[in-house]
Order: sequence, then C-alpha cells, then structure tokens
Amino acid sequence: MLADFRDRTYAVLVRMLPASVAGHVLPGLIRQFRDTGVTSVRSAPRRLLIAPVNSAGQGYAWARSAERIGDVAAANYMFRGADDVFGFVADHVIPATALLSNERWRRAQRDAIFKNFTHMIIESGIHLVESNGELLPLIRELQQHGVRVALLWHGSDIRLPSAHARREPDSPFGNGYPDTEILEQIASRNKAVVDEAAVAVFVSTPDLLADVPQANWLPVVVEPSTWEASSPALERERPVVLHVPSRAGLKGTALIEATMARLHEEGVIEYREVHGVPVAQMPQLYAGADIVLDQFLAGSYGVAACEALAAGRVVIGHVADEVRRTVQELTGHDVPIVQARTTTLEASLRRIVADREEARAMARRGPEFVRSVHDGRTSAEVLRPFLDS
Repeated sequence: MLADFRDRTYAVLVRMLPASVAGHVLPGLIRQFRDTGVTSVRSAPRRLLIAPVNSAGQGYAWARSAERIGDVAAANYMFRGADDVFGFVADHVIPATALLSNERWRRAQRDAIFKNFTHMIIESGIHLVESNGELLPLIRELQQHGVRVALLWHGSDIRLPSAHARREPDSPFGNGYPDTEILEQIASRNKAVVDEAAVAVFVSTPDLLADVPQANWLPVVVEPSTWEASSPALERERPVVLHVPSRAGLKGTALIEATMARLHEEGVIEYREVHGVPVAQMPQLYAGADIVLDQFLAGSYGVAACEALAAGRVVIGHVADEVRRTVQELTGHDVPIVQARTTTLEASLRRIVADREEARAMARRGPEFVRSVHDGRTSAEVLRPFLDS
C-alpha cells in the first residue's frame, strides 16, 4: 500500500511540475536521464546517425554498412517499450518513457545530435526527440546546424494502400484490412513530407519504389554467417514448413491456414506457425525447417525472407514481376524465392514434396544471393553518394 501511494504521488508531481523542472528535481527522471544518456559516435570526418525506429534491426545493420566506407563513423538509436519481445540489437536503446516524460533528456539528445553528427537518416517519419513532433521543422533545424538529412521508409509508413490495391490483385487493402484508412492517412502525410523536404530518400524494399519513385532502394542487411544452417533443406521424408508472420494481416496468414492445416493432417508436410520469437532464437528456428513461407499479399520480400534464404531454406512467397525485374536490373541477380499466391500455394507445396530437386537447387542459391545483395556491401554503395555529399 505504501508503494502504491508513493507511485501515485510521484505521478502527480510529474504532471504538476513544468517539464523543464521535473527532470532536474524528481529522482526517477534524474536517474533515467543518467542511465539513458545521449547518442554518441567515434570521431571521423563523416558521422552518420540512423534513428529512431531500427525496424528489424536494420538501423544498426545499415550503420555497420556505412562504416565499410572510409572515414565514416555511424551509430543508430531506437526507442524501446517494455513490451518489446524481439530484442533487436542497437547502438543506443532509449526507453520509450524517456521520450514521453523526460524533457531534460529530450533537450540533451537534441543537442547531442546537432553536435555529434554530420549526416542523419530519419526512419519512418518518426520525430527524433518528440512523441508527436512535426518532422519538417526538425529537418530544417538539422539543416541549419549543417547536418545533411535523408528520409528512410520501411513499408506501411509510405506504402499508399489505395495505390497498392490497384496494382496488386491480392492486396490486403482491397480486401477489408481493418487499418486501411489509417494507413492511407499515414502514407499520404509522409509522402507530403517527402515532397516538401526535398532531401535524399531511401526505401528498404524494392516494391516501395512504386510509391516513392525518387527514392533509392537501400537493401536490407543480414549477416550470412549468423543464419548458416548445418544441414540442407528437403532431406526429411515429411518436410517441415515454417511460417513466422510479424503482421499476419499483411502477410496473408489467415488465407493459408486452411491449406496448411489440410496438408499437415494428410501428412504431406509438418506445419509450424510461430509468433513473437526473439531474434536470437530465429537462426535455430530456420535451421529446423525445410521450407519457409514468407508473405503472399505485398508482392515483395524483406528481412525475414533474406534470413531464410541465408539459411539455405526453400522460401515461398509472392514477389511481383516488377519487383523481380527491379532487383535483377539493379543487382544483376534473380530473387531465388519460389513464386506462389495463396491460391497456388497448395499446388506449389505438393509439387516440391513430390519432385524436390528443383526446389533444392533454388534453396542452394539463397545464401549466395544474400551474400551478393544483402550482406551490407551493396547497401554501403547505395549510401555512398549521400555520405559523399
């Protein structure tokens, strides 16, 4: 009871005191300020910051890619809530409560960004130090301090649902996806920022070039050795088929459940669907599978597919012809993902199980594709013009 009273009293004080004062006098905020610190980077002529989302650990991975370029030091930071189960690695992890309630930290972090970095990549249109801050004024403020700014988009933050529904027959946005209207508003607002900011723009998956034609594709990065599996795919009599949807409604999970249940019951495959797995456990999970089902609605591929390809698994998903052409034109490599939609998945799986050699050959191409396109070297070259500017 005493602890509850203390917590309630502390909450009242936080609300009553001006934000500029609370961070200097309340013990919890003082301790948080000290423990969180501000983002720093080693000395170098070019110092890049990527923040504040770190989607699928990519902010951290791109920072390491940038450091492949001479005279570049890079760092990333991310806000992390208490409910984060994935545990992606970041150079600097900032508790979400600091963003929401610690004005002293916000001011110190803003000053550190202006002082410590020459280049800034802002992810997903999220303000760097304010929970509801306007992005365009921040971009101009960074530029006034001599910081070169770029914008980076990951998916639903810039993918316009109405346009996606027109070009993709299986788009979730034309088939009753509940957040379609909200995502339309978010993407429209972010596209307006892109147009007005007039800065460099990157997208993390090639399909997003349809939404932001002026952008450069910045390939996602995975470390091939982390995902390397000791045994090849499709050696089991009953192949293990794995599906790990991060956002089931956008992956098409509900549309394949009946098919997978039927094939599992028939004994054709062993189906495993897994949710909320920490990133550290994923290599073992992929190593225990033969076939990995990616996504069937977006028409592209991302980090999860690359991890499964690096593990030498057979990856099945819907990758639009235009996306495959874009990757081939930009990298010289074909995407080694078995093409299937929700309506053709059953036939694809039955064909693979009955005649495995073609699928095994596709799986063997996966690790080389990742080493050639997604190990960070290509991403470094995409970043180079921005960092050279």
